[in-house]
Amino acid sequence: MRSTLLVLCLLMAGLFLPWPAVAAAPPIGTAAVAALPYQDPSLPVPTRVADLLSRMSLDDKLGQMTQAERGFVSAGEITSYRLGSVLSGGGSAPSPNTASSWADMYDAFQRAAIAAPLGIPLLYGSDAVHGHNNVVGATIFPHNIGLGATRDPELVGRIGGAVAREVAGTGVDWNFAPCVCVARNDRWGRTYESFGEKPEIASSMTTYITGLQEGGARVLATAKHYLGDGGTTNGTDQGNTDLPETELRAIHLPPFRQAVERGVASVMLSYSSWNGAKLHGHRYLVTDLLKTELGFGGFVVSDWNGVDQIDGATGLSATDVRTAVNAGVDMVMAPESWKSFISLLRTEVQAGRVATTRIDDANRRILTKKFEYGLFEKPLTDRSLTGSVGSAAHRAIAREAVAKSQVLLKNSGGILPLATAGGKIFVAGKSADDIGNQSGGWTVSWQGSSGPITPGTTILQGIRATVDSSTTVTYDRTGSGIDGTYRAAIAVIGETPYAEGRGDRTGSMGLDSEDQQTLNTLRASGVPVIVVLVSGRPLEISSHLPDWRALVAAWLPGTEGQGVADVLFGRVPPTGKLPVTWMTSASQQPINDGDGKQALFPYGFGLTYSSEPEDTTPPTAPGTPASSEVTASSVKLSWAAASDNVGVSGYEVVRVQGGTETAAANATSTSTTVSGLTANTPYTFAVYARDAAGNRSPRSATVTVTTSGGGTGGGCTASPVVQSQWGGGYVMQVAVANPGTSAISGWTVTFTLPAGQTISGSWNAAFTVSGSVVTARNVAHNGTVGASGSTSFGFQVSRGGGDSAVASGFGCTAA
Repeated sequence: MRSTLLVLCLLMAGLFLPWPAVAAAPPIGTAAVAALPYQDPSLPVPTRVADLLSRMSLDDKLGQMTQAERGFVSAGEITSYRLGSVLSGGGSAPSPNTASSWADMYDAFQRAAIAAPLGIPLLYGSDAVHGHNNVVGATIFPHNIGLGATRDPELVGRIGGAVAREVAGTGVDWNFAPCVCVARNDRWGRTYESFGEKPEIASSMTTYITGLQEGGARVLATAKHYLGDGGTTNGTDQGNTDLPETELRAIHLPPFRQAVERGVASVMLSYSSWNGAKLHGHRYLVTDLLKTELGFGGFVVSDWNGVDQIDGATGLSATDVRTAVNAGVDMVMAPESWKSFISLLRTEVQAGRVATTRIDDANRRILTKKFEYGLFEKPLTDRSLTGSVGSAAHRAIAREAVAKSQVLLKNSGGILPLATAGGKIFVAGKSADDIGNQSGGWTVSWQGSSGPITPGTTILQGIRATVDSSTTVTYDRTGSGIDGTYRAAIAVIGETPYAEGRGDRTGSMGLDSEDQQTLNTLRASGVPVIVVLVSGRPLEISSHLPDWRALVAAWLPGTEGQGVADVLFGRVPPTGKLPVTWMTSASQQPINDGDGKQALFPYGFGLTYSSEPEDTTPPTAPGTPASSEVTASSVKLSWAAASDNVGVSGYEVVRVQGGTETAAANATSTSTTVSGLTANTPYTFAVYARDAAGNRSPRSATVTVTTSGGGTGGGCTASPVVQSQWGGGYVMQVAVANPGTSAISGWTVTFTLPAGQTISGSWNAAFTVSGSVVTARNVAHNGTVGASGSTSFGFQVSRGGGDSAVASGFGCTAA
C-alpha cells in the first residue's frame, strides 16, 4: 500500500522523530487479530487508553494535542508529526467541492495518520453550523436563531442526526457545533449563531448534540463558545463580558451544563474575555468550573489561533502556549503555526513549566473520544452515507424547520395567508431569488456570499411552486413594473451575508438604501405590501411598519425557501415565536426580556392565522404635547398616553410646517427630545401613536415651541479619523472639540462625500444630506460641550469597488 511505502521512505530519510518500538497497526480494512491491548476493541476504553498512553513518546503526545488546517499541512507531515487532528476552516475545501472529493481528501489524511507506528487515527473537524455548509450541494438548514424560533427540540434533534449523516458521508468525524451562546446584544455579528437571548432556549436545543452523537452516524459535537461570548459589552465580537460571576453563571453557563449532561464530546473556548481575562487562559473557568465542577469528561479545544491572543502580542509565544495548556486546553487549533506550537510546548514540558501529568490528561481525554467513536476500528469514510449529502429526505426536514421558524409579526386585516388561486402577485426584493442571501454567513465560504452559491429553492421559486396556474407571479428585484392591478406585493428584504467580526453593527441597524427604495416603489403603487425579512437578527423597522400590511421574520432559512412559501400561502400555519426581543430603536441595544425597555415586539411574540380578522381600529390620539428643557438646538416634549385594545407600541413625533409633516423623532414612552434645531426659531410639533398591529392614531393637537438664543462658546473644530476601511466602504469617527473658554450648547459639522458614496450608518449625530454635502448636528446627549472639552460622532460609508477616497472638507460651527 502507498501508506506503507510512505513510512519506509520517511524512515530512510530520517524524518521520523524517535518513538518506542511497538507492533505496527493492522493494515486498513483487515480483520487481523489485535497485537496489543489498545488495538483490541473488546477491552474497555479506559484499559485501551492506558495501554496506548504507556507506549507513547512525548512527541506522540504533543502531536495528539495539535490541530492543523488542511491547507497548511501535508500527508507526510501528518505521519511524521503524529498529528491528532486536521480541520477545514470556513470555506476551505478540496477541488472540486463535492461530497466525494471531501471523502477522498479525508481518507488520504487518515491513511497518513495511521501510517505512523502507533496507528492513531486523526479527528477531522469542520464548522458544519447549519448543515454541512462548507460542501456545495449539502442541505443548508436555518441558522440557530431560526431554530430557536421553532421552540421544537425534537425537530432540532432530527436536524442534528441529518447533519451527522451528511458530515460522516464526507469522512468528517468532528463538528464544531452547536453554538450554545446566549446572545444579549443584537449588534453582535454572531447573533444568528445563537438560539436566543435566554439560557433556557439554548439549553433546550442541546438535543442537537444528541442528534449528532447518537443519531445513527456518530459525529463528535462541540459546545461553543465557552463562556459568555454572547454577552460582550456593545456586542463586540471577541470583546469583554463585564459581568459578576452570579450573572455569568445564571445567563451563560446553563446551556453548557446541559451540553455536558448530554455527553458532549468537546467544548470550544471563546475568543472573548471575562472581566478582562481571556477565556483561552482562564484556569478557573476551564479547569475548575467546566472540568471539575460540571464534570466535563471530554476535551477542550481552542478556537482558530485563539491561544495566540493570550499575551496580547502578535503571534504564538511560549507564554501563550504555557498559559493555555495549564488552564486546561487539551487540543490547540493552530492552523498555520502548528509546528511552532509543538516546538514551544515541547520546550515548556522539558523545562517543567507544563507538567507531564497535564499532557497525559489532555491525551487521555482526546484518545478516549477516538476509541469511543470507533475510529481505531473504522478510520475511513463510510461511503454508504456519501449519497445522503443534500438528499431529498434531509431537504424535507429542512423545509419543515423553515416553516416552523417563520414568525408572523403583523397581519393587518388578515391579509395572510394568501390565496393560491386567482389574480396577480408581485414579488420584489434583493433576497427573493437569492440562495446566498437566504442562507447567510458560513455557507460555502466563511462570510457567505450572495448569488446561486449552492443548489436549493429560493423563496421566489417556492412561491411560484405553490400558487395555482390561475395566479400570475411577477418578479422584479427593485419593484419596477408594479401597478395597482396586483392583489399583493411580497417584498423579500433584509441583510446580506456576513459572519463573525464583519457582522458587528455598531451604528445603524436599519434597512439599507436598496431595500428602502424597493419598499417606496411598492408602496407608491397602492398595492398591499407584505414584507418577508431575511436577517440574522432583529432590524430597526419601527418607522416603516405602519406602511406594511404584514411582516414575517424569516431569519436565515437556508436552501429550502419553499418553507417560507408554505407559511405565506397557509400550507403550514405560522407557529414561530420570537427567540429574542425586537427593538423599537437600535439605541435600545442591548434589549432583553425583563429589562423594562419598551419593545416593538416582545420576546416570545408570534401571531397565528385566525378566522377572525386582526383588529384594525387605530389607537386614540395622544394628548397635546407640552414642552420643557428648551435650548438653542433641542426641545423636550411630553404628552398624555394614547390607548387601544391591542396595545400602544410607540409614538412618532412630527414637525408640522404649512401642510407638510416631517419625521422628527420616535419614542417608546410619552416623552422624547427633538434635537438638531436652529436657535431663535419657532417649531410646531404633533404626535402620533401606533399599536402592535401597526395601526396609526389620529394626530394630537399641535404645540409651537421657540428655541432659545445661541450659546456664547464661540467656534468648534472637527477632526476626522478613518477607523476601518475595506473595498466596499469605511468607518469614520469625528472628534468635535470646543477650544473656547465657555461652553457651547450645540454644534453642526459639514463635510463632503466623494461621488458615488452614501452614508449607510451613523451614531451620536443627526444627519442630513444635500447632494454631496453632509450636515451632522448634535443629538440631545452631546450638544453641550464644556470649555476645552470634546465629544464625538461617527458614520459608515458605502462606496463602489476600487474607490479609495474618503469624506473631506470638515468644518464645524457652534451654537
